[in-house]
Amino acid sequence: MKFEHQQAAHCESGVISNLMRHHGVPMTESMALGLSSALSFAYLPFIKLSGLPLISYRMPPKAIIKGLLAPMAARFRFETFRSAEAGAQRLDALLAGGQIVGLQTSVYWLPYFPPNMRFHFNAHNLLVYGKEGDDYLISDPVFEEPVRCASADLSRARFAKGVLAPKGLMYYPQAIERKTVDAASVTKAIRKTVRTMLAPIPIVGVRGMRTLARRMQKLPPSDPRSVDFIGHVVRMQEEIGTGGAGFRFIYAGFLQEAAQLLDKPQLQQMSERLIAIGDGWRAFALKAARMVKGREPVDPAALAGKLREQAQQEETFFRDLRAVVA
Repeated sequence: MKFEHQQAAHCESGVISNLMRHHGVPMTESMALGLSSALSFAYLPFIKLSGLPLISYRMPPKAIIKGLLAPMAARFRFETFRSAEAGAQRLDALLAGGQIVGLQTSVYWLPYFPPNMRFHFNAHNLLVYGKEGDDYLISDPVFEEPVRCASADLSRARFAKGVLAPKGLMYYPQAIERKTVDAASVTKAIRKTVRTMLAPIPIVGVRGMRTLARRMQKLPPSDPRSVDFIGHVVRMQEEIGTGGAGFRFIYAGFLQEAAQLLDKPQLQQMSERLIAIGDGWRAFALKAARMVKGREPVDPAALAGKLREQAQQEETFFRDLRAVVA
Protein backbone atom coordinates (compact mmCIF):
# COMPACT_ATOMS: atom_id res chain seq x y z
CA MET A 1 0.00 0.00 0.00
CA LYS A 2 1.38 3.41 -0.98
CA PHE A 3 1.97 5.68 2.01
CA GLU A 4 0.09 9.01 2.01
CA HIS A 5 1.64 11.89 3.95
CA GLN A 6 -0.71 14.25 5.75
CA GLN A 7 0.39 17.40 7.57
CA ALA A 8 -0.66 17.76 11.20
CA ALA A 9 -0.50 20.30 14.01
CA HIS A 10 1.57 18.13 16.35
CA CYS A 11 4.23 15.51 15.70
CA GLU A 12 3.11 12.55 17.83
CA SER A 13 -0.63 12.84 17.17
CA GLY A 14 0.19 13.41 13.49
CA VAL A 15 2.48 10.39 13.28
CA ILE A 16 0.05 7.99 14.97
CA SER A 17 -3.00 9.19 13.01
CA ASN A 18 -1.04 8.87 9.73
CA LEU A 19 0.12 5.41 10.76
CA MET A 20 -3.39 4.32 11.77
CA ARG A 21 -4.85 5.55 8.48
CA HIS A 22 -2.15 3.68 6.57
CA HIS A 23 -3.29 0.50 8.32
CA GLY A 24 -6.97 1.04 7.50
CA VAL A 25 -8.21 2.94 10.56
CA PRO A 26 -9.95 6.23 9.59
CA MET A 27 -8.51 8.30 12.44
CA THR A 28 -8.07 12.07 12.61
CA GLU A 29 -5.31 13.79 14.55
CA SER A 30 -7.96 15.22 16.91
CA MET A 31 -9.35 11.76 17.67
CA ALA A 32 -5.84 10.42 18.31
CA LEU A 33 -5.12 13.17 20.85
CA GLY A 34 -8.50 12.91 22.57
CA LEU A 35 -8.82 9.12 22.62
CA SER A 36 -5.36 8.81 24.20
CA SER A 37 -6.26 11.35 26.93
CA ALA A 38 -3.06 13.21 26.11
CA LEU A 39 -4.24 16.74 26.94
CA SER A 40 -2.76 17.90 30.25
CA PHE A 41 -0.61 20.51 31.96
CA ALA A 42 2.47 19.96 34.10
CA TYR A 43 5.01 22.31 35.67
CA LEU A 44 8.06 20.19 36.53
CA PRO A 45 10.78 22.34 38.16
CA PHE A 46 12.87 19.25 38.99
CA ILE A 47 13.34 18.39 35.26
CA LYS A 48 15.51 20.92 33.44
CA LEU A 49 15.76 21.86 29.77
CA SER A 50 18.79 24.11 29.25
CA GLY A 51 18.68 24.89 32.97
CA LEU A 52 14.99 25.89 32.96
CA PRO A 53 12.00 23.88 34.24
CA LEU A 54 10.04 21.54 31.99
CA ILE A 55 6.56 22.89 31.28
CA SER A 56 4.31 20.50 29.39
CA TYR A 57 0.84 20.92 27.92
CA ARG A 58 0.46 17.22 27.15
CA MET A 59 1.20 13.81 28.63
CA PRO A 60 4.79 12.52 28.28
CA PRO A 61 6.29 11.33 24.98
CA LYS A 62 4.77 8.05 23.68
CA ALA A 63 1.57 8.66 25.70
CA ILE A 64 -0.50 9.36 22.57
CA ILE A 65 0.77 6.22 20.84
CA LYS A 66 0.41 3.98 23.90
CA GLY A 67 -2.92 5.58 24.82
CA LEU A 68 -4.46 4.25 21.59
CA LEU A 69 -3.44 0.62 22.13
CA ALA A 70 -6.34 -0.38 24.40
CA PRO A 71 -9.21 1.44 22.62
CA MET A 72 -8.06 0.15 19.20
CA ALA A 73 -7.11 -3.33 20.50
CA ALA A 74 -3.67 -2.74 19.00
CA ARG A 75 -0.22 -4.16 19.66
CA PHE A 76 2.85 -2.07 18.83
CA ARG A 77 6.49 -3.06 19.05
CA PHE A 78 8.88 -0.52 20.60
CA GLU A 79 12.63 -1.01 20.13
CA THR A 80 15.67 0.91 21.41
CA PHE A 81 19.34 0.25 20.65
CA ARG A 82 22.72 0.47 22.33
CA SER A 83 24.48 1.58 19.15
CA ALA A 84 23.63 3.74 16.17
CA GLU A 85 24.86 0.98 13.84
CA ALA A 86 22.38 -1.54 15.26
CA GLY A 87 19.59 1.03 15.05
CA ALA A 88 20.33 1.78 11.38
CA GLN A 89 20.52 -1.91 10.43
CA ARG A 90 17.19 -2.67 12.08
CA LEU A 91 15.50 0.33 10.44
CA ASP A 92 16.80 -0.68 7.01
CA ALA A 93 15.61 -4.27 7.52
CA LEU A 94 12.09 -3.15 8.46
CA LEU A 95 11.89 -0.75 5.51
CA ALA A 96 13.07 -3.50 3.16
CA GLY A 97 10.18 -5.61 4.48
CA GLY A 98 7.66 -2.88 3.61
CA GLN A 99 7.13 -1.62 7.16
CA ILE A 100 6.38 2.05 7.92
CA VAL A 101 8.38 2.93 11.03
CA GLY A 102 7.88 5.64 13.64
CA LEU A 103 10.97 7.24 15.21
CA GLN A 104 11.67 9.50 18.18
CA THR A 105 14.36 12.05 17.30
CA SER A 106 16.04 15.31 18.25
CA VAL A 107 14.83 18.35 16.31
CA TYR A 108 18.29 19.92 16.58
CA TRP A 109 19.99 17.39 14.29
CA LEU A 110 17.36 17.25 11.52
CA PRO A 111 18.80 19.40 8.69
CA TYR A 112 15.47 19.88 6.91
CA PHE A 113 14.28 22.05 9.83
CA PRO A 114 15.05 25.76 9.33
CA PRO A 115 17.97 26.84 11.59
CA ASN A 116 15.74 29.11 13.72
CA MET A 117 13.47 26.14 14.52
CA ARG A 118 16.26 23.82 15.66
CA PHE A 119 16.75 23.40 19.39
CA HIS A 120 17.70 20.56 21.73
CA PHE A 121 14.36 18.78 22.04
CA ASN A 122 14.64 15.00 21.94
CA ALA A 123 10.99 13.95 21.62
CA HIS A 124 10.15 14.81 18.03
CA ASN A 125 8.28 12.02 16.22
CA LEU A 126 8.37 11.25 12.52
CA LEU A 127 7.65 8.35 10.15
CA VAL A 128 10.13 6.72 7.77
CA TYR A 129 8.44 5.08 4.79
CA GLY A 130 11.37 4.26 2.50
CA LYS A 131 15.02 4.69 1.54
CA GLU A 132 16.64 5.79 -1.72
CA GLY A 133 20.41 5.59 -1.86
CA ASP A 134 21.72 7.19 1.32
CA ASP A 135 18.53 9.19 1.94
CA TYR A 136 15.61 8.17 4.12
CA LEU A 137 12.14 9.16 2.90
CA ILE A 138 10.44 10.85 5.82
CA SER A 139 6.89 11.85 6.61
CA ASP A 140 7.38 14.57 9.24
CA PRO A 141 3.84 15.65 10.13
CA VAL A 142 4.77 19.25 10.90
CA PHE A 143 5.84 19.73 7.24
CA GLU A 144 3.47 20.17 4.32
CA GLU A 145 5.29 17.67 2.07
CA PRO A 146 7.46 14.58 2.70
CA VAL A 147 11.18 15.29 3.19
CA ARG A 148 14.50 13.49 2.80
CA CYS A 149 17.23 13.03 5.38
CA ALA A 150 20.75 11.64 4.92
CA SER A 151 21.46 8.53 6.99
CA ALA A 152 24.21 10.19 9.07
CA ASP A 153 21.91 13.07 10.04
CA LEU A 154 19.01 10.80 10.93
CA SER A 155 21.32 8.60 13.00
CA ARG A 156 22.57 11.62 14.93
CA ALA A 157 18.98 12.76 15.57
CA ARG A 158 17.95 9.26 16.74
CA PHE A 159 20.85 8.92 19.18
CA ALA A 160 21.06 12.44 20.61
CA LYS A 161 22.00 12.70 24.29
CA GLY A 162 20.30 14.64 27.08
CA VAL A 163 16.80 14.88 28.57
CA LEU A 164 14.35 12.44 26.90
CA ALA A 165 17.24 10.87 24.96
CA PRO A 166 15.53 8.69 22.29
CA LYS A 167 18.14 5.86 22.27
CA GLY A 168 17.18 5.12 18.68
CA LEU A 169 13.56 4.43 19.61
CA MET A 170 11.45 3.01 16.79
CA TYR A 171 7.90 1.68 16.82
CA TYR A 172 5.44 0.06 14.45
CA PRO A 173 2.13 -1.85 14.72
CA GLN A 174 2.05 -5.63 14.95
CA ALA A 175 -1.75 -5.80 15.07
CA ILE A 176 -4.70 -3.36 15.06
CA GLU A 177 -7.80 -5.44 15.69
CA ARG A 178 -10.38 -2.65 16.04
CA LYS A 179 -10.85 -0.46 12.98
CA THR A 180 -13.48 1.95 14.36
CA VAL A 181 -13.72 4.06 17.51
CA ASP A 182 -16.55 3.14 19.90
CA ALA A 183 -18.55 5.49 22.14
CA ALA A 184 -17.51 3.79 25.40
CA SER A 185 -13.81 4.39 24.67
CA VAL A 186 -14.46 8.07 23.93
CA THR A 187 -16.40 8.58 27.18
CA LYS A 188 -13.68 6.83 29.18
CA ALA A 189 -10.99 8.97 27.54
CA ILE A 190 -12.82 12.23 28.33
CA ARG A 191 -13.25 11.24 31.97
CA LYS A 192 -9.54 10.44 32.25
CA THR A 193 -8.57 13.85 30.84
CA VAL A 194 -10.93 15.56 33.31
CA ARG A 195 -9.30 13.70 36.22
CA THR A 196 -5.84 14.78 35.04
CA MET A 197 -6.76 18.45 34.65
CA LEU A 198 -8.54 18.60 38.04
CA ALA A 199 -5.97 16.45 39.89
CA PRO A 200 -5.24 17.49 43.51
CA ILE A 201 -1.50 17.75 42.77
CA PRO A 202 0.22 21.18 42.84
CA ILE A 203 2.28 20.63 39.66
CA VAL A 204 -0.40 19.02 37.45
CA GLY A 205 -3.49 20.34 35.66
CA VAL A 206 -5.07 23.65 36.69
CA ARG A 207 -3.18 23.54 40.00
CA GLY A 208 0.07 23.28 38.05
CA MET A 209 -0.89 26.44 36.13
CA ARG A 210 -1.41 28.27 39.42
CA THR A 211 1.94 27.03 40.76
CA LEU A 212 3.66 28.35 37.62
CA ALA A 213 1.79 31.67 38.05
CA ARG A 214 3.17 32.00 41.59
CA ARG A 215 6.67 31.31 40.28
CA MET A 216 6.27 33.97 37.55
CA GLN A 217 4.88 36.48 40.05
CA LYS A 218 8.18 36.36 41.96
CA LEU A 219 10.39 37.10 38.94
CA PRO A 220 12.23 40.44 39.32
CA PRO A 221 11.32 42.55 36.22
CA SER A 222 14.83 44.00 35.83
CA ASP A 223 16.72 40.68 36.00
CA PRO A 224 17.77 39.37 32.53
CA ARG A 225 17.10 35.83 33.80
CA SER A 226 13.44 36.76 34.14
CA VAL A 227 13.29 37.39 30.40
CA ASP A 228 14.96 34.00 29.83
CA PHE A 229 12.32 32.31 31.99
CA ILE A 230 9.44 34.08 30.22
CA GLY A 231 10.91 33.22 26.82
CA HIS A 232 11.24 29.61 27.90
CA VAL A 233 7.57 29.47 28.93
CA VAL A 234 6.54 30.77 25.49
CA ARG A 235 8.81 28.33 23.68
CA MET A 236 7.46 25.38 25.69
CA GLN A 237 3.93 26.59 24.97
CA GLU A 238 4.04 27.49 21.30
CA GLU A 239 7.06 25.80 19.70
CA ILE A 240 7.84 22.54 21.50
CA GLY A 241 5.08 20.07 20.79
CA THR A 242 2.35 22.56 19.82
CA GLY A 243 1.75 23.65 23.40
CA GLY A 244 -1.05 25.48 25.12
CA ALA A 245 -3.27 26.94 22.44
CA GLY A 246 -2.58 24.29 19.80
CA PHE A 247 -3.51 21.35 22.00
CA ARG A 248 -6.72 23.09 23.09
CA PHE A 249 -7.69 23.58 19.44
CA ILE A 250 -6.95 19.93 18.60
CA TYR A 251 -8.91 18.72 21.63
CA ALA A 252 -11.80 20.98 20.62
CA GLY A 253 -11.85 19.09 17.31
CA PHE A 254 -12.01 15.83 19.27
CA LEU A 255 -15.00 17.11 21.25
CA GLN A 256 -16.78 17.94 17.96
CA GLU A 257 -16.26 14.36 16.80
CA ALA A 258 -17.31 13.05 20.23
CA ALA A 259 -20.53 15.12 20.09
CA GLN A 260 -21.62 13.17 17.01
CA LEU A 261 -20.34 9.79 18.18
CA LEU A 262 -22.02 10.06 21.60
CA ASP A 263 -25.03 12.01 20.31
CA LYS A 264 -24.37 14.72 22.91
CA PRO A 265 -24.83 18.21 21.40
CA GLN A 266 -23.50 19.71 24.65
CA LEU A 267 -20.02 18.54 23.62
CA GLN A 268 -20.23 20.80 20.55
CA GLN A 269 -20.81 23.74 22.90
CA MET A 270 -17.89 22.59 25.08
CA SER A 271 -15.74 22.50 21.95
CA GLU A 272 -16.54 26.15 21.22
CA ARG A 273 -15.70 27.10 24.81
CA LEU A 274 -12.35 25.35 24.56
CA ILE A 275 -11.49 27.23 21.36
CA ALA A 276 -12.03 30.48 23.29
CA ILE A 277 -9.73 29.18 26.06
CA GLY A 278 -7.13 28.36 23.39
CA ASP A 279 -7.40 31.94 22.14
CA GLY A 280 -6.59 33.02 25.71
CA TRP A 281 -3.41 30.95 25.66
CA ARG A 282 -2.43 32.60 22.36
CA ALA A 283 -2.99 36.04 23.89
CA PHE A 284 -0.85 35.05 26.89
CA ALA A 285 1.95 33.86 24.57
CA LEU A 286 1.76 37.02 22.45
CA LYS A 287 2.04 39.28 25.50
CA ALA A 288 4.98 37.26 26.83
CA ALA A 289 6.73 37.33 23.42
CA ARG A 290 6.34 41.12 23.21
CA MET A 291 8.08 41.43 26.60
CA VAL A 292 10.90 39.11 25.51
CA LYS A 293 11.43 41.16 22.32
CA GLY A 294 11.40 44.47 24.20
CA ARG A 295 8.14 45.74 22.68
CA GLU A 296 6.48 45.90 26.10
CA PRO A 297 7.94 46.46 29.57
CA VAL A 298 8.79 43.19 31.33
CA ASP A 299 5.90 42.63 33.75
CA PRO A 300 5.94 39.11 35.26
CA ALA A 301 3.01 39.97 37.56
CA ALA A 302 0.78 40.79 34.57
CA LEU A 303 1.65 37.46 32.96
CA ALA A 304 0.99 35.65 36.22
CA GLY A 305 -2.44 37.29 36.31
CA LYS A 306 -3.26 36.09 32.78
CA LEU A 307 -2.07 32.59 33.70
CA ARG A 308 -4.42 32.56 36.71
CA GLU A 309 -7.27 33.59 34.40
CA GLN A 310 -6.48 30.64 32.14
CA ALA A 311 -6.37 28.31 35.13
CA GLN A 312 -9.77 29.50 36.36
CA GLN A 313 -11.35 29.14 32.92
CA GLU A 314 -9.96 25.64 32.52
CA GLU A 315 -11.08 24.58 35.99
CA THR A 316 -14.65 25.69 35.22
CA PHE A 317 -14.48 24.10 31.77
CA PHE A 318 -13.35 20.67 32.99
CA ARG A 319 -15.86 20.63 35.83
CA ASP A 320 -18.61 21.27 33.28
CA LEU A 321 -17.15 18.67 30.91
CA ARG A 322 -17.23 16.12 33.74
CA ALA A 323 -20.92 16.80 34.21
CA VAL A 324 -21.65 16.28 30.50
CA VAL A 325 -20.11 12.76 30.49
CA ALA A 326 -21.22 11.79 34.02
